[in-house]
Amino acid sequence: MNDAVPLKQGDVLAEVQGEVGLITLNRAKALNALSLDMVRSITQVLSAWQHDARVQAVAMRGMGKEGAFGAFCAGGDIRFFHQAALAGDPRLEDFFTEEYRLNHLIHCYAKPCVVFMDGVVMGGGMGLAQGAKLRIATERTKMAMPETLIGLFPDVGGGYFLSRCQGALGEYLGLTGHMLNGAEAVFAGLADVLVDSASLNAMWTQLPAQHWSQPDALKTFTRSFQTTTPQDTLSWWTDSLNQAFSAPDLQSIASALKASNNQHALEALHKRSPLMLAVTLEHIRRARHMHLSGELRMERDMVRHSFHPQHLHRTPAQSDTVEGIRALAVDKDHAPRWSPAHIDEVTTDMVMPFFTSPWPAAAHPLQDLQAPVA
Repeated sequence: MNDAVPLKQGDVLAEVQGEVGLITLNRAKALNALSLDMVRSITQVLSAWQHDARVQAVAMRGMGKEGAFGAFCAGGDIRFFHQAALAGDPRLEDFFTEEYRLNHLIHCYAKPCVVFMDGVVMGGGMGLAQGAKLRIATERTKMAMPETLIGLFPDVGGGYFLSRCQGALGEYLGLTGHMLNGAEAVFAGLADVLVDSASLNAMWTQLPAQHWSQPDALKTFTRSFQTTTPQDTLSWWTDSLNQAFSAPDLQSIASALKASNNQHALEALHKRSPLMLAVTLEHIRRARHMHLSGELRMERDMVRHSFHPQHLHRTPAQSDTVEGIRALAVDKDHAPRWSPAHIDEVTTDMVMPFFTSPWPAAAHPLQDLQAPVA
């Protein structure tokens, strides 16, 4: 590794100790929400370490004021999204292209990658974590893909990893934004091991002492720290919920929830953009049959349409995405004016153009991503 790679200050800290490259997200006031500069810094470091023979593994954590590691990452910087969309700032396009490239890099990384998912792990934080070889959760983990609440969809590869959860659990998590604790994340297949947060500092300290070139290095590392997952972890994930979210369309899901009197899930859906709920459902179900690179290209198309819904004859300012961010994070009135306002008003003609690429295949910003080697 050359001397330019270590980052000793700023929102991303990086250094090599022993055989392991260590990355700390250091934007605690924003719960480590990702900026474009952070995406670029992480990409630069990971790309350099991938070709450095001295680095046998990498690890990533967050930093904050609460708990051992604070929050891991609360997502992307949605205030920037709002400002950039209204101003026509081209960095908005750069952000999603480069973030999705980073997600792909982590999924395909040639060396073991360990992510400590302590505290908040949402949106863009899930994009950083889900491609890792070892995803460590704690009792403090608060994991979710809440994008439909801001009129977006679960991106950063969300369609890919949610669609691979058991049954219709991915549809449920993507549509409702339900938050998982650490044990629930393990049960859902979105974390590999559960540890006590009190052990995190010791684990981080021991990373450089591991022999990462050994084939069982990940199991050896976690063996003495791993805790037992409670047997009733997902007792709330019932057959009726699975059946409801297996229904063929959004309207049928809502009808099934009403018939089973599941007010909690119904209320969650009614707070979210009806249009983007329908887009998300189609997204997850298409992704179930796609490889990662194709799925990320699809998401790049979708996010362009989310901020530029031209097929709906709307400007970026009139998009559900900009409106959702306004209501949640800018004006904070929590009263988004969705269009359409009700699930029953969403039509196929509104949804399907999200899956038509605005670019020719050869000019797609992610056209060169390759399917991961099995």
